[in-house]
Amino acid sequence: MTAMRGPSRLTDQGESNHSVGNHLGYRQSKGTKTSAEEISDLYTGLKQSHLTDFDLMLTGYAPSAEAVDAIGAIGRDLKLKASTKTGSFFWVLDPVMGDEGRLYVNEDVVPAYKGLLRDADLILPNQFEAELLSDVKITSTSDLIDVITRLHKNYRIPHIIVTSIRFDPSSPVIYVVGSTSRADGSPRLFKFDVPTIDCFFSGTGDMFAALTVVRLREAVSDEGLSTIKSWQSPDEIDALDLPLAKATEKVLGSMHTILKKTELARDAELEKMSGPQGALEKDSEKRLHLRKTKAAEVRLVRNLEDLRRPAIKHRAQALGKRERWNPAKIPQMTDQTE
Repeated sequence: MTAMRGPSRLTDQGESNHSVGNHLGYRQSKGTKTSAEEISDLYTGLKQSHLTDFDLMLTGYAPSAEAVDAIGAIGRDLKLKASTKTGSFFWVLDPVMGDEGRLYVNEDVVPAYKGLLRDADLILPNQFEAELLSDVKITSTSDLIDVITRLHKNYRIPHIIVTSIRFDPSSPVIYVVGSTSRADGSPRLFKFDVPTIDCFFSGTGDMFAALTVVRLREAVSDEGLSTIKSWQSPDEIDALDLPLAKATEKVLGSMHTILKKTELARDAELEKMSGPQGALEKDSEKRLHLRKTKAAEVRLVRNLEDLRRPAIKHRAQALGKRERWNPAKIPQMTDQTE
């Protein structure tokens, strides 16, 4: 959980409350999970010191339903505190629960997250998490549109981005679909087609969420929407002109470039490890996995310029109920990262 105050930039610092030790890509972990009581106590300490003048909060992985409830109580308290000044607090909720049909958390975390949806301003589920929240299996474009429409109307969520969408596991393209609702709850849908990268990364969901926070606030400020409830654009604004669509373009631009550079660095590092005697192939399965995981750690800090000035390679495309979006007919994209 991260909360921020003041104008956000890529260099800004926020207050962080971490709910887990290290990432699990290494198939082993140390450290402790932050309990619901500890999360609440930390926030109480901030309140007692008058340090809760936050105007934006990003919440992600929570290890238990009780922790999700504790985070929800914090979010609602901050929203209540900001209720006298429209647009002065914005909650980005990343409902981290699982991926590719597998839960990372206990089953009781799912209804706990559903209980927070009405209070969030933007949610960032992946395809599997969107299915869990909507109780609809996504196997087609029409299913996806139905899911986003349901979430907008049933929970009054102003902004939604669904990531890592893939109808065919062998597809060389994944899809990112977003929407900002109109006053009647109807969606304004846009999509991005992003070429896959043949490399396993850990933390890309966190990277996407963090960059979205900064880029959305930037786009909202540019459009003069910072004092509007939930930063919602007027109904007449087209899907492709939404701040959410413009922000996502920059986020994907930064991410794709940095992940491609990480892939190249990983390949070079593994080649160096292999050596003339093929030492890498002689490693135990566990050691080999650890080496590969380390080599694929995202090269974020050394590529800060790609965060500050992203190359826009993926443009938003309109997606509506009358459109026939057939992923099989999308032409092969040429990667121009190098």
